[in-house]
Amino acid sequence: MKVLLTGGPNGQLGAEIIQAFKTEPFELTPLARSQLDITQAQDCIDIIRNLQPDIVVNVAAYTAVDKAEDEQEAAYSTNRNGTHNLAIACANEHSPLIHISTDYVFDGLQVTPYKESATANPSTIYGKSKWEGEEKLRNTLREHIIIRTSWIFSQYGSNFVKTILSLCERDNINIVHDQTGAPTSAQSITQAIISLCHRYNNNKTLPWGTYHFTGTPQTTWYDFAANIVDIAYKTELVSTEIKITPITTKQFPTKTNRPTNSTLNCDRILSALGISQSNWKDDLQLVLEQLKTNRRNH
Repeated sequence: MKVLLTGGPNGQLGAEIIQAFKTEPFELTPLARSQLDITQAQDCIDIIRNLQPDIVVNVAAYTAVDKAEDEQEAAYSTNRNGTHNLAIACANEHSPLIHISTDYVFDGLQVTPYKESATANPSTIYGKSKWEGEEKLRNTLREHIIIRTSWIFSQYGSNFVKTILSLCERDNINIVHDQTGAPTSAQSITQAIISLCHRYNNNKTLPWGTYHFTGTPQTTWYDFAANIVDIAYKTELVSTEIKITPITTKQFPTKTNRPTNSTLNCDRILSALGISQSNWKDDLQLVLEQLKTNRRNH
């Protein structure tokens, strides 16, 4: 089975997928932005027609949440128009599309975890552009899977784990404690995508639609940071155990509002697809060990 990956090797999820697919019985073609810019509609049509992939996985996205407020055109160009371009190209060739989306489609004001059926109400340009991309996909291509996820971390790319590690040289760092969500390893998302590919290869169909998939249990940015520092110190990835001070969102102003609660309810992906969440603390341990090995090998 031929799988086309759009978004290529540069992001944390793309890099993880490329690595994991080396041991899978699928023919993966990863295309970086220089090889396929999804904002170019005709390029999408031509490449998907030429490659004839059995399934397309899209991880290409504009993800700079704060910068998106100033670069609205760039955010919409990739997240809305690019997704639409891929959906049209896939519809032409009857290729299903697995598309990665985000917790930012919600406003974060709900107290309980968000189900897939919850009303989207994005409060940022990034969230709006991702939501509009989802809608373009839904209205263009029936054979699609949208996976909404949150707080992605990995040994690859840039992410919160690496940011915290880079700050460990300091005496003290302040981290917000009143935003709740679920860290998700890129490895666990990759395994979910692989599971979907196997199921599609066997059945030539999937229960199409939107699914939530994150790590478990829910936590705060402060607790996530505390776990990173604790494990990094115990595994000797860092030499000092830095002090972390919990602060409120008001004490840490950002250009855009971050969701107060971005926890996603992941019951549906388990019941419909048999894909279960993994414990982010276990995944974090693994990622920190990988980073330590990488450091040792350089």
